[in-house]
Amino acid sequence: MIKSCLKNLDTFRKDKMSHGLTSKLLSNLLSKKAWLCFFAGFSLVFAYAPFSQYYLAFFLPALAFYQLNNLAPKQAAKLTALFAFGWFASGISWVHVSIDQFGGLPLIVSITLMLLLCLYLAIFPALAAYLTALLSAKKRFNLWLLPSFWLLGEYLRSVVLTGFPWLSLGYSQIDSPLASFAPIIGEVGISAIIVLINVCLVKIVIAIKDKTYQNGHKTLSFPISIILILFVSSFALSKASWVNPTEQVTKVALVQGNIEQSIKWEPEQEWPTMMKYLNLTRLNYDADIIIWPESAIPALEPTVQSYLDTVNQSALLNKSAIITGILNYNVDSKQYFNSLIVLGKKQKDDEQGYFYNHSNRYSKNHLLPIGEFVPFQEFLRPIAPLFNLPQSSFSRGDYVQKNLVANDLELLPLLCFEIAFPHQLAANLTANTDLLLTVSNDAWFGESHGPHQHMEMARMRALEFGRPLLRSTNNGITAVVDHKGNFIARIPQFKEAVLTAEVALVNGETPYSQWPRLILFLMIILPILIVKGTRKK
Repeated sequence: MIKSCLKNLDTFRKDKMSHGLTSKLLSNLLSKKAWLCFFAGFSLVFAYAPFSQYYLAFFLPALAFYQLNNLAPKQAAKLTALFAFGWFASGISWVHVSIDQFGGLPLIVSITLMLLLCLYLAIFPALAAYLTALLSAKKRFNLWLLPSFWLLGEYLRSVVLTGFPWLSLGYSQIDSPLASFAPIIGEVGISAIIVLINVCLVKIVIAIKDKTYQNGHKTLSFPISIILILFVSSFALSKASWVNPTEQVTKVALVQGNIEQSIKWEPEQEWPTMMKYLNLTRLNYDADIIIWPESAIPALEPTVQSYLDTVNQSALLNKSAIITGILNYNVDSKQYFNSLIVLGKKQKDDEQGYFYNHSNRYSKNHLLPIGEFVPFQEFLRPIAPLFNLPQSSFSRGDYVQKNLVANDLELLPLLCFEIAFPHQLAANLTANTDLLLTVSNDAWFGESHGPHQHMEMARMRALEFGRPLLRSTNNGITAVVDHKGNFIARIPQFKEAVLTAEVALVNGETPYSQWPRLILFLMIILPILIVKGTRKK
């Protein structure tokens, strides 16, 4: 009897402890701080295209950062993870469109995959917060260290598991005063500036709330001065010219075929699609360069040689050049490549133009996980149709490849997702590069905000590297951008059309184009050394 009572008492005690832990966990999840962090991150999507309310990035992160002040490492990491989860949940929700419509998975499974992706991406900002607190005095979160570790986290996000640097904070500023920093410190530097501005706002609020400014005005004047210096500097830099006009102008034509993704790879659509691109091109041979989008020709290169020869001869006859996306199968190596080839004139005296496996081509290096290659495919492919999407077995091209040459002009190509990686662009940029070229097929993402964010990133690359950029896509956004990241011309999404424009060429190099990795390293390490050195004094 006594043993039974003692056993029941012990069970009750354990149940109470378990209930207490559960209540504590729920309390943490439902706390005001947690919801505020999540809301701030979730709302950040409106700072990016197509909404483009860039000013939101100046204070929304501050709502979350305010909660982190003087927290221990684990607490800071948890709240930052909630902020980042909200940020990615809304910001990359367009990924769900492709998974849901083309992945062949039940809705609950596709949503679960999206949640897992957002949780994974949230690890990197959370790690930045954790390291900030860990390396602060007495392991209590020092906001001044956050910009450096935030950049470190963003760098890791861009390289781990091949990298997914989408939605970095700096991209939201392509149309803001801070954009003028891009040719010097790149988008990554602008991200650090945004974090610093938010840190300064938090410091100002803390000083006013605690009335510490009454004892020493520096608690207010210092962060205010930083914000003023940054915006005055951005205005001054907007007047600077990093590259020089050459007085040479080239005419380009970008073809947007608007082929629905659901029928793009149907065998019966192969010739109608190829004839559509050829017919749209025939009226635009007065252009020096004509651009077709990624995989515009829905067939393997060796199987459509007669068609390619016809297009090549047509371009040669009209003294023009056509650059098109196509899939290549190398018979010798038995490898598939997502490629770009040049048809027509390489140089003005070129009489032969294209022939199979000529060297004037580009093969994509940075492949998209699941979409273009499947990691651990022997385990994943049997699970679901998502892991067996068409063209999901590509091989990588070299990291550094020669620029494409078309009608005496050199174009640095980046295929689709590769536009998100500035270090790859820098590795392939030469003094002779005339234009940046990116082609894509964003039909996978429907009417979501994904294609608009993609275009935003391309504009940032043009500004960072000081070169005009051509972007041809299947169904939008097709556009021509000048060396300052501004639109020269563009055409609407979901419309069959040809975009023509005259592009003024430039030469010279921006500081960021010459030392992108060094600039990133200095922006991570120098603030840490300054904060640590100041604290010791």
